Amino acid sequence: MKNATPFVIKVITPLHAGSGQDLGIVDLPIQRERHTGYPKIEASGLKGCLRENFRNNEEAKKHLDLIFGPENSGDHAGALGFIDARLLLFPVKSVKGLFAWATSNDILSKWQKTLDMIGQQMSHEIPKPDNGECYLAGNSHLKLNNNAVVLEEYCFSKTESDIENELVQKLIQFTGIENLSQQLIILSNDDFKDFVNLSTEVITRTKIDPKTGTVETGALFTEEYLPSESVLYSLAIPSSIFTKESDKKVFLNGREDKEAIMDYWNQHRPQFLQIGGNATIGKGLVEMSSPEMGGTNDNDE
Repeated sequence: MKNATPFVIKVITPLHAGSGQDLGIVDLPIQRERHTGYPKIEASGLKGCLRENFRNNEEAKKHLDLIFGPENSGDHAGALGFIDARLLLFPVKSVKGLFAWATSNDILSKWQKTLDMIGQQMSHEIPKPDNGECYLAGNSHLKLNNNAVVLEEYCFSKTESDIENELVQKLIQFTGIENLSQQLIILSNDDFKDFVNLSTEVITRTKIDPKTGTVETGALFTEEYLPSESVLYSLAIPSSIFTKESDKKVFLNGREDKEAIMDYWNQHRPQFLQIGGNATIGKGLVEMSSPEMGGTNDNDE
């Protein structure tokens, strides 16, 4: 996967990337991985939000169809693809330290595998705590005097060993969160799954009848949101350019296809973006960043 570039999505305001109506407790749930239940943002939705952002950029929109593909026809495929945005860190209320950025062995292993695919091999050992236990960094602000950590109403016992410093620094480098070590906690896969299933934001909304000023019959519904401070990641993946040779030649300007595409992405990638529903009430604002990471991969599959 040569030339693929990771990027980080930090949620600023609660984000609703919806999966449609549901018969469960929440009427409008967020998108989740079917086999794990972890929140995600579908690549198609992410690409659509980015396309709209690029369309509003006078310089970037010059090659919009070449990069993202024609909007209303199948003339050719786009030259830039994405993977689903996966969860890396999930914010959980903490008795001490305000809140914790929670993650798990499974989450970090998937992140490690994603980096391995693009040539960013990692040799760090990822902790695997038992249920009810947690790993912290050496300078954590989360632990109480008895070495316990209380998240929501649940108590976790700190393990004797700390998270390997090299792993902490890799996460800081990747996310750009300088104080991450103070709030980072690695939970068991089961405990982490419980939090991402039970600690998202659920908001009840109504529709008011303008004639009566009261709630319309059947207009009470609930929406689920990925909370602020959630951290996700994705990959921008270049491919060959499929368009008219004349347009392609102007865009490339002597460069290889994938090099030109990633130059375009790195130059025009927005710092801030709106993703998901309810943009008019301030939902779904995120900050995007591309970590500076070394390493190469000669596999051009």
